[in-house]
Amino acid sequence: MQYLALGIRCLIGTVFIVSSISKVAGRSAFGQFVASVRGLRPPTALPVVPTAVVVVAAEFAVCALLCANLVVVGYALAVALLVGFSVAIAGALARGVRASCRCFGSSGALLGRHHIARNAGLALVAACGLVVGHPAGGVQPGGVVLAVLAGLILGGLVAVLDDIVDLFRPLTDGAAPPRRASVTTPPAAGVESGQIVKSQ
Repeated sequence: MQYLALGIRCLIGTVFIVSSISKVAGRSAFGQFVASVRGLRPPTALPVVPTAVVVVAAEFAVCALLCANLVVVGYALAVALLVGFSVAIAGALARGVRASCRCFGSSGALLGRHHIARNAGLALVAACGLVVGHPAGGVQPGGVVLAVLAGLILGGLVAVLDDIVDLFRPLTDGAAPPRRASVTTPPAAGVESGQIVKSQ
């Protein structure tokens, strides 16, 4: 159980640290995230910029809480954020809004149902971490290394999920393949109207 708890903590921590840093890294990253929040939020919701700031701060807080062994509070905040993200995406899709996903900063993929499924899966993992908590007991170095690596790798895969989905998405550029030009062969000398004219 200790290894499961450690793996879950590394997975959720990796997802949220990559998500939070990618939203503020670079000159235009936060502006792009604010634009995506503007498309996601209902017209009567809170102001856009304060909402974006609160989201980024809460994501950083998840990482800090997990690192500080305050796992119950960290997982509870992670579940709340993931559920909130899923509700916001579902509402935007219901209104016909096709906003870009800036969950991990650089991705410009349009939000879709697979983002709701991703967040729901992460919320379920965080809820499992909430149940497991921080169990006491002895651990072996090899098991710790495997649990940490598994969590980091899975968290990294979640962060690049949009790129993985794009690899299997068919190209739809609307361009039809070029047709081969038909070549008309001129009639041979002495042939006219399908008849062979004999030389005199």
